[in-house]
Amino acid sequence: MADTQVVLDWLVFRDAAARPLLQAVLAGRLRWLTTPQMRTELQHMLWHPSLAHWSHDAERALTFFDHQTVSWPDPVMPFAPRLTCSDPDDQIFVDAALTHRAIWLVTRDRALLKLRRKALGHGLHIVRPAEWRDTDTPA
Repeated sequence: MADTQVVLDWLVFRDAAARPLLQAVLAGRLRWLTTPQMRTELQHMLWHPSLAHWSHDAERALTFFDHQTVSWPDPVMPFAPRLTCSDPDDQIFVDAALTHRAIWLVTRDRALLKLRRKALGHGLHIVRPAEWRDTDTPA
């Protein structure tokens, strides 16, 4: 699983640090988990005025997203969240990762990165794009 910023790194900014992760997805060595709420957020960001100068094709990026992701339902809010993110906008990534038993949550977001240690107790590895290695992919 990758948060919206990392997806933008792939689809708009073409950040080299995120390239190995994207290559693993394209090669089928890694499944890219997403939810409808995450897609909506990405769609909103792809048309955000702040990205206009990047000259990206938002429709093409969204089509790529739709073809490369494995979509799961949005998580149902638990009565007591197992991990709470300090940024409510990022809680969807934590909830979805735990609900759907993701192994990786790739992010550059500080609020999500602060949960690293606690997330390990749930079997979730929260890493920056440059920290993820293809050798980390479970068999």
